[in-house]
Amino acid sequence: MAIKPQIENITVLGTGVLGSQIAYQTAYCDFPVAAYDISDERLDSARHSFERLAALYEEEVDGAAGGPARDALARIRCSADLAEAVREADLVIESIPEKLDLKRDVYARLGRLAPEKAIFATNTSMLLPSELAASTGRPERFLAMHFANEIWKRNTAEVMGHAGTDPAVYEAVVDLARQIGMEPIEIQKEQRGYILNSMLTPWLDAAEYLLLDGVADAEMIDKTWRIGTGMQLGPCEVMDMIGLTTIYEVNAASDNEKTRAAGAYLKEHYIDKGKLGRASGEGFHKYAAAGSTANP
Repeated sequence: MAIKPQIENITVLGTGVLGSQIAYQTAYCDFPVAAYDISDERLDSARHSFERLAALYEEEVDGAAGGPARDALARIRCSADLAEAVREADLVIESIPEKLDLKRDVYARLGRLAPEKAIFATNTSMLLPSELAASTGRPERFLAMHFANEIWKRNTAEVMGHAGTDPAVYEAVVDLARQIGMEPIEIQKEQRGYILNSMLTPWLDAAEYLLLDGVADAEMIDKTWRIGTGMQLGPCEVMDMIGLTTIYEVNAASDNEKTRAAGAYLKEHYIDKGKLGRASGEGFHKYAAAGSTANP
């Protein structure tokens, strides 16, 4: 029986909205973290994100105030050098854009640079691990580990292997998920969208089609959903929280012509105008400050 790998040092590739959250949450739970991105400019932005997350944790996470939230910052080191970022990694969590060729290229580099002990986990929303496994050079040490946005509140980690994933590696990643405060969601077979996005995506698509077809605007769509269901957020508010660039990338890769058309609509009317969602201060709705909606 294979020995379960020990995970101590973690590298996160990509410091966008979710990548920065994964890195910070992991550091908050006492793990040393290397945060990698492709430029010093992006890493400067990441440092600001980590500072904002520390402030949010102090407000929203029990026990974070009075030192722990700030202490986590000291456990994160930032690097634009991939070899340096992964040199000691036991686990590399990849959270880069949803582009298959880009991910394959990165894993090919990663497979050459990371130590043999390193496990690779992709945070892809819709791609299958089996579509990426061969490019890693170590398919038995590769799987998917998908997080939800606002990780400190929506603390799921969906763990999904492929046919070649070593069961001991899978078990180690499930254990790690618990250690960083997540609820592991063990998925029994490959499924695009895992569990969460398999249910979420059709709902978001329906809202996008209403916009695309001119049936209603974002404010009316969200208002209808909130009143009709008693839910706190409507679909357009959820897309703002996820980030419209991510929604666009998923749509652009779809086999469905109307979904691709909805993605093109988002790009033209929102993304190209700098309206990227909550993180930019405006998406479908305007946001007076990070995390608060201005009259959605």
